[in-house]
Amino acid sequence: MLAWTIYLSFAGAIVLAILPKGKPALARWLALSVAVAGLAFAIAGFIAGVGQGLTVFVDLPWMPSMGIHFLLAADGISRVLVLLTGLAAVAGVLFSWNIELRTNEFFAFFLALIGGVYGVFLSFDLLLLFVFYEIAIVPKYFLIAIWGSTRREYAAMKLAIYSFAGSAMVLIGLLAAYANSGSHSTSLIELGHAGFPVGFQMWCFPLVFTGFAILAGMWPFHTWAPTGHVAAPTAASMLLAGVVMKLGAYGCLRVGIALFPRGLDPWGFSFIGFGSWRDVFAVLAVVGIVYGALVALAQTDFKFVIGYSSVSHMGFVLLGLMTLNQIGMTGAVLQMFSHGIIAGLLFAIVGRIVYDRTHTRQLAELETMHLSRRLPFAAWAFVIAGMASMGLPGFSGFVAELQVLVGAWKVNPWWVLAAGIGIVVGVAYTWRALQKAFFGDAPASPHMLEQEQGHPLAAITWPEVTGVVLLAGASLAVGLYPRILLDTIEPAVKALLAGGVQ
Repeated sequence: MLAWTIYLSFAGAIVLAILPKGKPALARWLALSVAVAGLAFAIAGFIAGVGQGLTVFVDLPWMPSMGIHFLLAADGISRVLVLLTGLAAVAGVLFSWNIELRTNEFFAFFLALIGGVYGVFLSFDLLLLFVFYEIAIVPKYFLIAIWGSTRREYAAMKLAIYSFAGSAMVLIGLLAAYANSGSHSTSLIELGHAGFPVGFQMWCFPLVFTGFAILAGMWPFHTWAPTGHVAAPTAASMLLAGVVMKLGAYGCLRVGIALFPRGLDPWGFSFIGFGSWRDVFAVLAVVGIVYGALVALAQTDFKFVIGYSSVSHMGFVLLGLMTLNQIGMTGAVLQMFSHGIIAGLLFAIVGRIVYDRTHTRQLAELETMHLSRRLPFAAWAFVIAGMASMGLPGFSGFVAELQVLVGAWKVNPWWVLAAGIGIVVGVAYTWRALQKAFFGDAPASPHMLEQEQGHPLAAITWPEVTGVVLLAGASLAVGLYPRILLDTIEPAVKALLAGGVQ
């Protein structure tokens, strides 16, 4: 059932690519139909998988001489991230309803990217996962380079270079794992029990983990993320923050930690206070949390605020993975889902609802526009999204970050104390952006007053309302009843900690 999320997305991309030009309405409705169908399959697969472990649903020989199979399967982690992708896909189409330039091509690239993301989360063959991972890079490049803004060619190229550099590191590690496994198979299930030598894992783990973590926005390899978010069109920003960054975090967990767990063992010596790769990556995660928050606080561009906040929040995912205990890693997976929903909502409000009407992202200019009166829906939508981003109780971010912090405290309380600085600064930059963009009391210029009186901003459309309700509702549902996802995530994390892929 979940396999149809991949097939439908790529089939929809092909149909949209060959669709005659000049039919934007047909392209929009076709893209929305495919995205909704994918979400329906994701929900059905999620419900069917409650209480089940790893389920294999497609296993076909692909390159049998090398032991490579078209192997699709899902455990609780995969099901939750497939559900996230379905929600992000539907919301992305809704917030792209105003695209007029080469509409069919835009949605073709959009659905191709979604198909690649579904493929990564459902692939349990190492080479197949890598193929889908690379497929996702190409559409996001074109989405930014053609439909983006603010140095779009530079941002698209930078994102592609960082992505391919990380992919090269991953590929080297995967080839080394295949050659050293002795199993003549690229199945994640078999490689998870290959028992690689400790010395091999000690150098292969940091190589593969870093390669994936680049796409997850890990400091100091994060610089592609804010640049790419700002340049990308709204839907691409939503996908970059919502699901593409999760591909990197998922690879860190599914491949890096699951296949090379001994790579996190102590080195047996200390180097400037670090005694293992676990210490190194945990500190990098904490630095990312604090650094991303501090830089977001200093931004004058509304979209850059959200871009750097994504770097900060993804730091919680990487920190949760480095706890290597069930509560911390469960929180990391839940944070992947939570941040995907909340970041998508924030970028939608800033990029689509606000920027497309005001044609500015500068907080100083927005402060004089009194948007709380002129766009009350946008103001209150950002209030809700901002509270979710800050991790207030009742939203998904609270449960996710709390679990990560509890798991980290069990390992090293200093990590939690440092991450707490990022949380406090996160409250500051969110309220600063909220105040300046929507509730500012700066006097408007005579020209601005004339615009307010004679040129009202365009009304909020039904796709925008639907998208906001969908994403905000998902965050609230998980925040109010987190067991809806935790009952699926926890058994999968427990199995992974018990000895890799089960």
